[in-house]
Amino acid sequence: MAVKIRLTRKGHTHYPFYRIVVADSHFPRDGRYIEDIGYYNPTKNPSEIKIDTELAKKWIANGAKPSDTVAKLLKIAGAL
Repeated sequence: MAVKIRLTRKGHTHYPFYRIVVADSHFPRDGRYIEDIGYYNPTKNPSEIKIDTELAKKWIANGAKPSDTVAKLLKIAGAL
């Protein structure tokens, strides 16, 4: 099972809100996921990022690969 840490989109049209989730790479973007580890709200100024860094570090240690965008967010939050 290839596990990825990625964004899933929530929110209304023109008002995106993203959850940072751990999911199997074969699941759809907004479909089923294994665990929710945080969120990202780009509509606020400055952008709002909240990540459970302990869970993120645990999943990365277990082999989960973050997407490019999530890797940037994890670096900002201090989890990488």
